[in-house]
Amino acid sequence: MWAYEKKLQYPVNIKQTNPALAKIIITQYGGPDGELGASLRYLSQRYSVPYPEIKAILTDIGTEELGHLEMVGTIVYQLTKNLTMDEVKKAGFGDYFVDHTSGVYPTAASGFPYTAASMQVKGDIITDLHEDLAAEQKARTTYDNILRFCDDHDVKDAIRFLRAREVVHYQRFGEALRIVTDKLDSKNFYAFNPEFDKCENKNKPPKS
Repeated sequence: MWAYEKKLQYPVNIKQTNPALAKIIITQYGGPDGELGASLRYLSQRYSVPYPEIKAILTDIGTEELGHLEMVGTIVYQLTKNLTMDEVKKAGFGDYFVDHTSGVYPTAASGFPYTAASMQVKGDIITDLHEDLAAEQKARTTYDNILRFCDDHDVKDAIRFLRAREVVHYQRFGEALRIVTDKLDSKNFYAFNPEFDKCENKNKPPKS
């Protein structure tokens, strides 16, 4: 259960509309490395985690990603609020506008709508944490690329905050991976899974 606080994690106050920039930033709303996928990934992975402290990290970060989704949606909304048709046409925003007007829709910058096929939940804590580490770096790179296109200080301020949080998440997942690896190594599980040995023994011929 979640308690919703009616304010953004970081303020978004954009004064100048820019639909061309919104069309790029929308990828962090519903793109392959965006906040929607991140939240669903972490909140889904946590169910199969055997260690409560790691489950708590996934819950914390997955919840924060929902807050980031709200921030990205707010950025896109403010960049496209009260557009004129001349602004839509001049910015090349027509292909998005014809499908969604100025509504905030989960899609990549390329126009490909959000799909759960862009995320993975494997049920193996080592595999899932490596997936999460990679996801945070891909999100950080995407924010880097957005900043290369951005010359609006109000937008850059919010994007830089989001980028910084991806770095923090990467660090927390790194800590989680070290904890899990230590726990599994202490059981000789990660380097050599005894469950596999049991299967192999069943197929061995009896000793004479």
